[in-house]
Amino acid sequence: MRNLITGGAGFIGSHLAEKLLERGEEVTVVDNLVTGSLDNIKRLKGNPKFSYHIDTIMNERLMKRLIKDSDIVYHLAAAVGVKYIIEHPLESIRTNVDGTEIVLKLACSLGRKKVLLASTSEIYGKDRPGKRVFSEDDDRVLGATSISRWSYSCTKALDEFLAFAYFREKKLPVIIVRFFNTCGQRQTGRYGMVVPRFAKQALSGEPITIYGDGKQSRCFTDVRDAVKAVLLLSNNPNAVGEVFNIGNPSNKVTINTLAKKIRYMTGSKSAIRHLSYDKAYEKGFEDMRHREPDISKLRSLTAFHPDVGMDEMLAGIITYLKEHRLRL
Repeated sequence: MRNLITGGAGFIGSHLAEKLLERGEEVTVVDNLVTGSLDNIKRLKGNPKFSYHIDTIMNERLMKRLIKDSDIVYHLAAAVGVKYIIEHPLESIRTNVDGTEIVLKLACSLGRKKVLLASTSEIYGKDRPGKRVFSEDDDRVLGATSISRWSYSCTKALDEFLAFAYFREKKLPVIIVRFFNTCGQRQTGRYGMVVPRFAKQALSGEPITIYGDGKQSRCFTDVRDAVKAVLLLSNNPNAVGEVFNIGNPSNKVTINTLAKKIRYMTGSKSAIRHLSYDKAYEKGFEDMRHREPDISKLRSLTAFHPDVGMDEMLAGIITYLKEHRLRL
């Protein structure tokens, strides 16, 4: 099997590439390194079944060649991270929308190559009374267009609409996955990812900074479980034309508790402080208080169950940061 991973030098993409190579498959990666890193794939370069291209998915000439030579496209390339989206709104919109259109168009014209599209739990949008667990067919509730944080949700929703349109009109085999707070080794905290940011602050003795009151809760998924779910879906013909949540409801925690847990596990004496969303991001910033995935659809089709608990996941991240001298 010849696999193309867009965004393959990124956090999730590099783990997916590694797992596919372990299975003896061919892997080609394309990444512009805006949020990815060559460090993430350096251990793969000696594998004769691995190749990579430092370029953008907006390069249609290159993408045409790469997709033509592939059996399946894992489309993970996207502008990611709340902080990055707010600081680079135009680039984020163009990358997420135009880039996905290029991938789908070429995959369709070059023999209807299967595409697995990475989407996000941001799709679901804002809080609603009494709603904490989200299923794939739930309604979306979004804030005003003047609040730039919602542009990411909208661009990924448009990606999903495009994928479904290609599936229904052009018979392109597509699978959509919505990741819920995926964490693990190699993830950077530079663009707002909370776990590596807390861990780095704790290890450095800096204040662990919580945005908002910290009472908001999230369910964190180890990247190894996320990749396992992706591969189960990509090999299942019944997943085509469907969308699936990927997450770990068992790893549910408030952000306050997460900060205290990381401080304890690192042996840190860092103070824990709170910063308003307006100061951390932008005036009028809105966040979802609680976000928990319903993974019954994924479990029913693939018998998926997450294996990595919160403590094991955090321990791995802390060890990785120590070994890499906090560069992330």
